[in-house]
Amino acid sequence: MNRTDKLFSFEFFPTKTEAGLEKLLDNAKLLTKSCQPNFFSCTYGAGGSTRDRTLETVLQLTKKTQVSTAPHLSCVGDSKESLRNLLQHYKQEGVNRIVALRGDLPSGMGTASGELRYASDLVSFIREEMGDHFHIEVAAYPEVHPQALNMEQDLLHFVNKVNAGATGAITQYFFNADCYFYFVERVQKMGITIPITPGIMPITNYSRLARFSDSCGAELPRWIRKQLEAYADDIESIQAFGIEVITSLCEQLLAGGAPGLHFYTLNQAEPTLAVWKNLI
Repeated sequence: MNRTDKLFSFEFFPTKTEAGLEKLLDNAKLLTKSCQPNFFSCTYGAGGSTRDRTLETVLQLTKKTQVSTAPHLSCVGDSKESLRNLLQHYKQEGVNRIVALRGDLPSGMGTASGELRYASDLVSFIREEMGDHFHIEVAAYPEVHPQALNMEQDLLHFVNKVNAGATGAITQYFFNADCYFYFVERVQKMGITIPITPGIMPITNYSRLARFSDSCGAELPRWIRKQLEAYADDIESIQAFGIEVITSLCEQLLAGGAPGLHFYTLNQAEPTLAVWKNLI
């Protein structure tokens, strides 16, 4: 794999304990050594529920690995003043990349609340407050956001986020390369030129993957679902099959012109490394 002009990044989520954080950092160090990532990212709980842990994880990842780390930032249920203070804190700490999202609604919240309701509003706010300091990544949904009325509406929402000032995009994970290429082709025809990086989810556990996919609108193709069902509790076979499927997907994406890959690690290095070793 020639990675000269490709960007590779890896996502983590904040842990609830110090022991969990130490394990996360150990996995990040393994990925740093083997993959030389361009950056890490760290998620943000529904309604900003992991704000402090996200901040701590971002700072620790950067300190322990010397890899730039991008915090996720969502606007649902938050105030401009609170977001402004957090952005200033990140800037003071040397953070220069943000993943800007509307964010998931907390349990019990039926509709979006807060001074900023959409990701495009958040991107505009960051640009107004911080100028060009932050490289801003936004989310893209090749298989359509689960709450969108239709694909046309979803494409327009994405274009609005980019026009608000986004400089890059990371997709929801998927298992069909064609949906990614079709999405990119459609938005390019709408004038979008920013890099759109595919999100990659390693396959390690069938029930968890099925649950994730059903909840976030990512299609788990029938042939993959049926093969995983056939393996039942045979973890070794599931993992071997998963490595084969995801390696092939990554190869198709890179060969087709994807600007890089963004791996959803679920705080584990080995599943991602197993794929990575097949790509290099």
